Amino acid sequence: MEFRMYSLKISLSEIEPQIWRRFTVPAGITLDRLHDIIQIIMGWEDSHLHQFSIGKKRYTENPEFREDGLEEANYRLGDLVKQKNRVFGYLYDFGDRWEHEIVLENNRYSSPQSDIECLEGANACPPEDVGGVPGYYGFCDAMINPKHKEHGSYMEWYGGVYYPKQFD
Repeated sequence: MEFRMYSLKISLSEIEPQIWRRFTVPAGITLDRLHDIIQIIMGWEDSHLHQFSIGKKRYTENPEFREDGLEEANYRLGDLVKQKNRVFGYLYDFGDRWEHEIVLENNRYSSPQSDIECLEGANACPPEDVGGVPGYYGFCDAMINPKHKEHGSYMEWYGGVYYPKQFD
């Protein structure tokens, strides 16, 4: 495969305002390495299972957990996704079910860097184990309202050992 860079946009589904990143990767990147990049640029902690959905196939690092799963380390993005504007899925955390949509925006991206790079994005990723989309909205409501019955416990949880920073 010739050396090519892809420009991708990943968006977290069902969240408003939208949480997204635009980034570049080599077309020849394996799906397991793409997972690593997504974890970093989105702000996840890589503490849960995940899978890619491309067409009708599922790719994961643990195919034994899915009858129809394929070993992601054996597949390169550029062999599976070639056309500009092609959309595929990435699911992180089978419990909280963080669904992401990934779009191949440019299949011949050129940059003086010619390297993996996060170009732009918006909004912070939800905390791990917050309870999926409904839990995240409840968390946000409680964090901004000091009178909310869960405000204190969420402040302690988020501002404690796991997330020693202010939520924004």
